[in-house]
Amino acid sequence: MRIPAPDEIRALHEKYAPTPEAFTLVHTHCEIVWSVAEQLLSSTPGLTRLDAELVRAGCLLHDIGVYRLYGEDGRLDHQNYIRHGLLGHEILEAEGFPEPLRRFCSHHTGVGLTRHDVIDQGLPLPPADYLAVTPEERLVMYADKFHSKSRPSAFLTPDEYATHVRRFGDDKVTAFHALRAEFGDPDLTRPVPYAEA
Repeated sequence: MRIPAPDEIRALHEKYAPTPEAFTLVHTHCEIVWSVAEQLLSSTPGLTRLDAELVRAGCLLHDIGVYRLYGEDGRLDHQNYIRHGLLGHEILEAEGFPEPLRRFCSHHTGVGLTRHDVIDQGLPLPPADYLAVTPEERLVMYADKFHSKSRPSAFLTPDEYATHVRRFGDDKVTAFHALRAEFGDPDLTRPVPYAEA
């Protein structure tokens, strides 16, 4: 499988971003997520078996669907934000990317969405499991939890994210703790490239 280079992915973000501000917000977040994942790859024993190029592409592509949620007024449709993963999957499919890359979009939300979650919560998604399966998918999903695109953007510690995800059920906290055990805690006190945005 051919994995797109960062410049190619950046060009894709530029193609789909409706405004320069949206590009800066989303692409910078994706770069930060890659920085967190890269740190974990280099500091956590046992992760050298992961495909670092695939993780990088997954991090840089995972939120590309957010661009489809911007209205003509330049505002983000927060009510349908849960759909951004599927929208990104659709973008990558239209661009000819293979399923393993498209899954980084549709399978990174929260700590995974189950068919039960979709039905029980009445989410605007086709009922299915949207769970990260491969170690690369799980790492991208995990690294994404430590940075928020909110204005201003912010970093979340592992404990802060665990508190945040508790509102979705104890099973989600358990899933997050399993990811922590697998990948370790990032050092968010270290300089993270692109964090100034």
